[in-house]
Amino acid sequence: MLRAAQADQPSIFGGPGLRACFVAGLVCACAFLSACGSGGFSLEKAEVDRTFYTSNVSAPRTPVEVERLSDEATIRNAVTSADVETLAGAPLPWANAETGARGQVTGILETKGKGTLCRSFSASRESFDGIGMYRGEACMVASGAWRMQRFESL
Repeated sequence: MLRAAQADQPSIFGGPGLRACFVAGLVCACAFLSACGSGGFSLEKAEVDRTFYTSNVSAPRTPVEVERLSDEATIRNAVTSADVETLAGAPLPWANAETGARGQVTGILETKGKGTLCRSFSASRESFDGIGMYRGEACMVASGAWRMQRFESL
């Protein structure tokens, strides 16, 4: 087809006026986008974010501490579940299947002071790392549960 004949056909841009508007819009969009990046980013303009707080994280417990706490809980359970009258001073054996430690609790003495029931005791602990002697005291708290008040190595 001749160029003269093609001039009467509609363009995909809708004619010369619409084509000029499209090109002008494209130029404006490029100008706006380039203006956004022209300021750039620099560390001098960056500020410290004071709304973000961090704190330290406690170190994970070592296997020795975990075993000691597990054995302490086992000893506390043995002391607090024992019938003091039936024992009549006899040693009370205990064993912790989780750590492999075992031992005996002796000298359980029950006292009630200031409305709080407590049991003081001495305990031995035998494990692969040796034998240890301990002295402790477990007291009943308001909810009826027992809490170890003192557990120290001799």
